[in-house]
Amino acid sequence: MTTIIAKKPRKTVSTGLQDGTASKTKIFLIGMMGSGKSYGAEKLNKKLKLPAYDLDSLVEMMEEKTIAEIFAEDGEESFRKAEAKMLRLFAEKKQFILSCGGGTPCYKDNINWMNKQGITVWIDEPIETLAQRLSKEKAHRPLIKDLSDDELSNFLENKLQERAEFYNQSTYRLTADKLTESTFTKIIKEHA
Repeated sequence: MTTIIAKKPRKTVSTGLQDGTASKTKIFLIGMMGSGKSYGAEKLNKKLKLPAYDLDSLVEMMEEKTIAEIFAEDGEESFRKAEAKMLRLFAEKKQFILSCGGGTPCYKDNINWMNKQGITVWIDEPIETLAQRLSKEKAHRPLIKDLSDDELSNFLENKLQERAEFYNQSTYRLTADKLTESTFTKIIKEHA
């Protein structure tokens, strides 16, 4: 398992967690579908008292369609435009944890924008773990809904290879078991 790997900070961010002095803590969780980004954001929301958001859910509200409907009716390019538009709205927010879709960093110069805005954290889980988690929820995921379990592992491996160059630009890389209050308190303090 990969442990936390610190990379050179791209932006100085100041915070004081529960002491009332928080001023600018923007955390973007990125990684493959099924890596635990949404779960991690909710968990950290409760522990760190930072607002947590899920980018895909916000896009669905904005478009008044599910992600699957957007892909089916309007295509992936339309979804990526809506996703980038919603992401840019977070420029106005001072502190949050945002769970991003698996492809979010790979389009519309999103990874560079997120790195300029705050702290990007790649949740890097093994392909076997992702495949096991996703096999139960394929129907809700447009990119994998028609894949067999065998095809799913191959798809995830190929997709990770495509996206790795973007994920590797994250400020931090860690596994889902490191999505803890202490890890994130340390990360935030490094940017204070």
